[in-house]
Amino acid sequence: MPQISQLRRFAVPITGTAMVAGMLLVGTPASAAPVTTTFQTACQAKSVLTVDKMTTSSVTVDAPQTVSPGETFTFRMQTNASSYPNSDSGATTTNLSRLKNDFTLPGNATFVSATIVAGTSFNLDGVAPSVIRISDAGVEDANGPYLRISGSNQVVGNGAANSTNSEGGIRAPKTKKNLDGSTNSNGDSWFRLPAIDVTMVAGASGVIQPTIRTAGTAANYGDDKNFNTQLARASFLGGTQWAPTRCSPRDAKGNANLNAGAGPLATISIASAPVDVETTTSLSVPATAITGSAVDLTATVAPNNAVGTVQFKSNGTAIGSPVTVTGGVATLSHAFDVAGAQSVTADFTAGAGFVSSSAAAQTVTVSDPAPVDVETTTSLSVPATAITGSAVDLTATVAPNNAVGTVQFKSNGTAIGSPVTVTGGVATLS
Repeated sequence: MPQISQLRRFAVPITGTAMVAGMLLVGTPASAAPVTTTFQTACQAKSVLTVDKMTTSSVTVDAPQTVSPGETFTFRMQTNASSYPNSDSGATTTNLSRLKNDFTLPGNATFVSATIVAGTSFNLDGVAPSVIRISDAGVEDANGPYLRISGSNQVVGNGAANSTNSEGGIRAPKTKKNLDGSTNSNGDSWFRLPAIDVTMVAGASGVIQPTIRTAGTAANYGDDKNFNTQLARASFLGGTQWAPTRCSPRDAKGNANLNAGAGPLATISIASAPVDVETTTSLSVPATAITGSAVDLTATVAPNNAVGTVQFKSNGTAIGSPVTVTGGVATLSHAFDVAGAQSVTADFTAGAGFVSSSAAAQTVTVSDPAPVDVETTTSLSVPATAITGSAVDLTATVAPNNAVGTVQFKSNGTAIGSPVTVTGGVATLS
C-alpha cells in the first residue's frame, strides 16, 4: 500500500511504499499464472501541511485465463506489502490505521461472494479485515459496484464510520519488523493487507477484467473514494498529529491523467459456446429376410468422426441395445422372428459436440423358410401265394413313420385299387 513521506519536520512522517516481488498467495484457486500489475501512485497527506508524494504500487491477480459461459469461477487479488519508518523529519510514527483498499467488480459476470484469504496478511491488528460490497457512497450494499477490504468499514472517509483524527479499523502496529519477521535495521515496520477471493458467474460473452476503484470522483486526486486510503498517527513535541492519506494511480501529483493502474488487472476471456456439428444418418438393410436367420442392419453417420450410438427399431419397437458408432458406422446383426413387412429405422443419439439425427425407414420383407422334403423308404409285404377270388393283404411300410402321403399298389404294372393313405407309416390294400 502506498504511503507518503512528509518533508516538513512538524508534519506526520509516513514513508514511501516498497514493493515486494513475488506475492505470497496461499492455496491459489486458479490455473493460470498470477499476473502482477505495477504502476505509479500519487498520494496526498493532509495534516498541518498538505504533502504530495509519488510511490510505486502493485496488485497481483490470480485468475483463470478462460471460463465458459455460465461457469462459476474464482479469482484472487492482493496489493503489495508496505512499510513506514520509525521516525521522519523529527516526528515519531505511532502507527497506521483505518486501512482500506477498494476494487471495482468487473462486468460480464455476476457476483457470488468475496472472502478474505487466511494467511495472506502481515502485521495487522485492530479490527479484523473483512471484505464487503459497497455503493458509491461507501456503505454496504448487496448491489454495490465495489468491493472494499477494511475493518468494519472504519475508514478516513466514504465509509460507515469515518474519522481523520482517531484510530479505527485495520491497524498496522509499530513493530520495526521485516516481512520475514526479522528486525528491520532502519526501524521500518512492514505490513500487508490480505488477499481476497472473488467468486462470480461468467456471462454469455466478452471479457472479465477486475480493476481498482477509479470510477467517478474516485479518479480525483486526494479524494476519500481513492482506491487506497489510511490514517497515519505520529507524535511531535509531545503532541499527536494525524495525517489522512489518499492514493490514486497516476504518474504525477495533482489531477494528472490516470495511468495503467486504473486499467485491467487481469483479463479473463469468456470462451464462445461450441457449436454442435449437424449429422445425417442413412440406413442400409437387405430387401428380404428369413425368420430366424440373422441379417446385418447398418447405419452410416456423417461426418464419420461423430460420436454417439444408434438405436435400431422394427415397426417402432427397439431391437437390440444401442450400438456405438465407430468410424461413422454402426451395425446390428438381427434375426426377425415374425414374417411380414418390417419397417426398420435407425436413430442416432449424438455425444458432445454433435447433433442427433435419424435415418429414413427401410422395409425388409420377412418370410418363413421353405419346408425341406424328408427322404423316405417304402417296403412291401405280400403273401407268397394266393387263390383267385380270395382276398389277401398287400402291405406297404413307409419310413419314417410320420411320413404323410398315399401308396398306389400295382400288379404287373397296372394299378390295383385306389391310392391308400399312409397311416402310422403303413398302407394296406385288401
